Amino acid sequence: MLTLTASFTPVHVQCRSQMPFNVVADRFPTFLPKQVEEIKDQFARKLAARIERLPVSFSESCIMSSCVKPLTTSKASPVVLLHGFDSSCLEWRYTYPLLEEAGLETWALDILGWGFSDLGKLPSCDVATKREHFYQLWKSYIMRPMILVGPSLGAAVAIDFAVNHPEAVEKLVLIDASVYVEGTGNLEKLPKTMAYAGVYLLKSIPLRFYVNFMAFSGISFSTSIDWTNIGRLHCLYPWWEDATVNFMISGGYNVLSQIKQVKQKTLVIWGEDDKIVSNKLAVRLQGDLPEAILRQIPNCGHLPHVEKPSCVSKLVLEFVENTKTQYVSQH
Repeated sequence: MLTLTASFTPVHVQCRSQMPFNVVADRFPTFLPKQVEEIKDQFARKLAARIERLPVSFSESCIMSSCVKPLTTSKASPVVLLHGFDSSCLEWRYTYPLLEEAGLETWALDILGWGFSDLGKLPSCDVATKREHFYQLWKSYIMRPMILVGPSLGAAVAIDFAVNHPEAVEKLVLIDASVYVEGTGNLEKLPKTMAYAGVYLLKSIPLRFYVNFMAFSGISFSTSIDWTNIGRLHCLYPWWEDATVNFMISGGYNVLSQIKQVKQKTLVIWGEDDKIVSNKLAVRLQGDLPEAILRQIPNCGHLPHVEKPSCVSKLVLEFVENTKTQYVSQH
């Protein structure tokens, strides 16, 4: 049995970054921005073809909410993948098929206000509404305690959800967690005109390209351009700016006081070369969580599920199965 304690010694993991199989693109849902056709990455195209919208009723609203559903169910707890700040389920384009191939019942969800849901009638996109939307989606479709996986800001979403709805979460996986930032800080005090100007910059190709440069090392210029287009695809909806400004001025996520309230066993994964959220915070988070283990991935930046998908899928699978973890270098 795998003992999960906050004092567990971090283990360094080496894994292959390439997937052992090929994919073929399929037809895209009509609700996706037409620019999806320009994406070259075959894994992104394949996952995009599987995105669908499910009706989720909450707060007197019904939102057609985007996600990737599992093809089959499993006796094991479902694995539910969130994404980072202002991103989408396409973050999981490399890791999702590996988890599915391993036999896990895997969901990839878009957090309210981001991704590819229909927000023509824009609800509030503050933390409480994001949480309620997620809960109603879980209650309507997933309906079992889940292994909840949150990368970057998605880790804050996962912690907030696990503390408020512990019955819905069996275990947590937090990846390069952005959980020590106190919300959106001074941004909530900005005049709306300035907030919209900042959000407009947020979806710009130069800024997104720079973020890729910070998040990854060693990718080609053409790959970085393609990944930039994947990362900003959801920004092309007409409601995206309003939803993002709404979140920014609402104060955002501040889960500092909730971290030690987490009751679930937690796997903390961190890229050793993270230039966005310091790797030093990995040990701090492990210590602050009541029941956690830490796995660090060498030669990896802020998004291990993009950069080292085979490694992340292996760690998640072992955590789900709760077996004794043994790591072997793969070449």
